[in-house]
Amino acid sequence: MPIKYVPYVPEPVKGQAVLSFNRVLKYQGADDINATLQRGMPLYEMETKETVGNNTDGNLVIRGECVSACAYLKEKGIQVDLVYIDPPFASGADYAKQVYIRRNPKVAEAIDKAEQELDVDELKAFEEKMYGDVWDKEKYLNWMYENLLAIKSVMNETASIYVHLDWHIGHYVKILLDELFGEDNFQSEIIWRRMTPSGFKGKYGIGHSHDMLFWYSKGENCVYNPIMIPYSQEYIDQRFSKVDENGRHFKDEKIGTATTQETIDRLRNEGRIYVTSSGTLRIKHYLDEAEGIALDDTWTDINAVNSQADERIDYATQKPEPLLERIIKASSNAGMVVADFFGGSGVTAAVAKKLGRRFITSDIGINSIQTMRDRLVSIGAAFDVLEIKDGVSLYRNPVQTMDAIRKIIPGLKNEDGLDSFWEGSITTTQDGMVPVYVPNLMDSSSKLLDEVMINRIIHQAIPDLPAGVKKVLVYYIDITDKEAIERFIAEDDSTLVKIDLQDLKPLLDDVVFGDEVEYHIEPATDTLLGGYSVVIGRFLSDRVMQKIQEFNLKASLNASKKPYKPIEISDEGLELIEYLSLDCTAASGPWHSDSEIKIDKLGYVIKNGTKSKSFWDGRITSEQKPLRLKIRNICGDETEWKVEE
Repeated sequence: MPIKYVPYVPEPVKGQAVLSFNRVLKYQGADDINATLQRGMPLYEMETKETVGNNTDGNLVIRGECVSACAYLKEKGIQVDLVYIDPPFASGADYAKQVYIRRNPKVAEAIDKAEQELDVDELKAFEEKMYGDVWDKEKYLNWMYENLLAIKSVMNETASIYVHLDWHIGHYVKILLDELFGEDNFQSEIIWRRMTPSGFKGKYGIGHSHDMLFWYSKGENCVYNPIMIPYSQEYIDQRFSKVDENGRHFKDEKIGTATTQETIDRLRNEGRIYVTSSGTLRIKHYLDEAEGIALDDTWTDINAVNSQADERIDYATQKPEPLLERIIKASSNAGMVVADFFGGSGVTAAVAKKLGRRFITSDIGINSIQTMRDRLVSIGAAFDVLEIKDGVSLYRNPVQTMDAIRKIIPGLKNEDGLDSFWEGSITTTQDGMVPVYVPNLMDSSSKLLDEVMINRIIHQAIPDLPAGVKKVLVYYIDITDKEAIERFIAEDDSTLVKIDLQDLKPLLDDVVFGDEVEYHIEPATDTLLGGYSVVIGRFLSDRVMQKIQEFNLKASLNASKKPYKPIEISDEGLELIEYLSLDCTAASGPWHSDSEIKIDKLGYVIKNGTKSKSFWDGRITSEQKPLRLKIRNICGDETEWKVEE
């Protein structure tokens, strides 16, 4: 339950309306969200999970939804100078990451291959859902409206926002942006040609190869630094084709009729007068003095992140660093705060750090937070990792939580006769078919069970149910006040259908088993300063093994004539470890990674952010005595243990 609600807009002047929503874009449900917006942003308890380095700049990596992250920033009085967001595109696609089984350091053959580069395709892997970009258009627009309003509330008066979308929903969001930021504050629609087509081809075969970025300022004035694009070789060959006696390329233009003789004499002395074969005087403009072409709204010189790019980190929607570099240089200055509330692969924060800006980034998925965290560590960034305790971060990401929910609700099955509002139904001997409502964790407006949602259930959802329904089951993850909600239901006599409220969290807790580890400590032998070595003997992960078993079963059922070779894990289970960290600073509280190892998909060790060509040997060392051990499995679950000798 939220601690309190934080207004989206500053406190109103006495007598002034708190909010004034014109809702220029009319669509189903557009008015339903007004009550949620008028209530404010939910502020939850925030937990500091980790501190990396000496974070004097206040850089933040936040696990949680955009609206809740903005509520925290606004409550703390933190404002941002530039926002870039790359939210879901409502593309109708599910995004997954490839999960690679690491090499078992206990197997001698693996060590023999230490000098060999193995083809990635040879590695054993399976896919795991990251997030679903499947939306009902109206729900998406309600969700986006609330997020944009929350973001606006933490922007400085001279701040800008860049919203990255594509053809699926961008034109609708443009209208929302006009309403929220004002048409007069629309600065540009930037077309970014990715160079690689999206794969979509319409009825007549025309593919999509560009995204759009809508740039708005919050107020009348905003930070903007002109960007000059270097000339292409083709442009140089065409326009700067002439070469002087010193080998300098130049182009020339007519001398204006108003040019004085004094100016011509000065240009002649500077060697800037060019005489044509017919004796005409023209002015030279040297290539090495030219700044380039002023940036316009069509960007064709930045490629998408390809499979061979050095910056590629195998994140499905990763954007290239040069794209963010251009935006951050153009719309912020050194020392300013750059924010990204759909952080994804962490590109915005990483580029902001490299350009001398401060950063705030958030995402709801734990895999995204881990990707961002590891990326920032590798470039020497200092930051705090925070987690919003809103009850949503139950699994690695909302998609996996929703999948788990569908499996663990006893008797839940699909019901074709029900509206999509209902997740399905269960059947009981006493009540017959019982429709089941489950909150959509991707939609912040529906995750909280409050009077607004119950009113919608009673007056919109229940009247549309088939005749004869006696009872509905309403699950929640977060609730404002259960007793107050039950009183609200009892006092509303518009329906005879019984509404049963149930908390989802106990069901999820029953099916989540923590990882287990067997280890021992011995003196370190691989450092000059001595120290400690934590040797991992065995690692057990019920969660990962369930995923592998599901994958093996599905793959075997789909196998063609070629026999399927299942993924097999050794008794030691060390192939299931992706990351280890030792905290030698504190035995409790926020994590301090005093020594860490990440094992990449080829099995090579990245120690304290530095890449190597060594395979993991099954241990992690530290100079100081380790107090806590953290292990992340290959699917992204992290578990901590107090180290005992």
